Amino acid sequence: MTDYETFELGDIVLSGDATLRAAKLAYKTYGTLNAAKDNVIVYPTWYSANHADNEWMIGEGMGLDPTKYFIIIPNMLGNSVSSSPSNTPEPYDRARFPRITVYDQVVLQHRLVTEKFGIEKIKLVCGWSMGAAQSFQWGASFPDMVERILPFMGAAKCSRHNFVFLEGVKAALTADAAFKEGFYDEPPRKGLRAAARVYAGWGFSQTFYRKFLDLQIPERPFGGRAPDVPWNYSSLEDFLVYFWEGFFLPKDANDLLSLIWTWQNADISGDPKYGGDFKKALAGIKAKAIVMPGSTDLYFPPEDSEIEVAHMPNAELRVCVSDWGHFAGDPRGTSPDIAFVDAAIKDLLAS
Repeated sequence: MTDYETFELGDIVLSGDATLRAAKLAYKTYGTLNAAKDNVIVYPTWYSANHADNEWMIGEGMGLDPTKYFIIIPNMLGNSVSSSPSNTPEPYDRARFPRITVYDQVVLQHRLVTEKFGIEKIKLVCGWSMGAAQSFQWGASFPDMVERILPFMGAAKCSRHNFVFLEGVKAALTADAAFKEGFYDEPPRKGLRAAARVYAGWGFSQTFYRKFLDLQIPERPFGGRAPDVPWNYSSLEDFLVYFWEGFFLPKDANDLLSLIWTWQNADISGDPKYGGDFKKALAGIKAKAIVMPGSTDLYFPPEDSEIEVAHMPNAELRVCVSDWGHFAGDPRGTSPDIAFVDAAIKDLLAS
């Protein structure tokens, strides 16, 4: 049994000209679509996550309130639930799965929103990390449809520094002899554990580790739909093994690599109408926006967000001051800073 629905996309031609046949987009909705169809929020998933991993931010009284809004969480292609290397039949299975851009992801989500639900206006698109990249893309590709965007701890384009970090994760995954160029018989567990160790030095900030926050139980400001994530680590090594290796080991390596390619090639000017002109694409976002970087985020520093906001016609930069690095926005509920994100969502929706 599943807790989500599937939208059949049919045969789709992707930006790279490959055809993904019988493609599927998994999604889950929360709340009720009103008669005017004007209470819609799209809330895309983040790297390796599925819809359940986003539920922390949804709850009555919160910004993403299902008693007020119709919230759609579309699962990215490549995340193991929508069409992915791990669930696609030959010949485009596993390492042969075609490359998917953020533009492709959003175009397919647009089909879901319009063809399945008949929606013409979206009140808000918001998301963390890769969800932020999709939020920017929604605003750039469908400027007359999207009224507001709130990308938090993410970017409209993958920076060169961020690209290099991801090269380390790729190298760790593929160096395991069990990987077999993506056609493995058993999960490449050594590679998954190594990738977790690479990620661990980037997901949280230097200050996070300096203050031993991995060993302190965080104060959670409120509870959403998802259960609390355990946070009872006894040592740094325990944190690295239980939190980080435990996070990566259940994942499929090819799915992780597919999404890394999507992440590394994120660029809202990939929409053909912008012809690769990044500043033009930013200027094309009509939506009212709050762009929210984390003050100590090693992936998406505030300086990058400042450049984005400078070229957007209706955007505010609102920095989340936090010691938690990129995980200041973690929708799984580990961060005490989610209240800051939630307040910004409420402000934007009330504007």
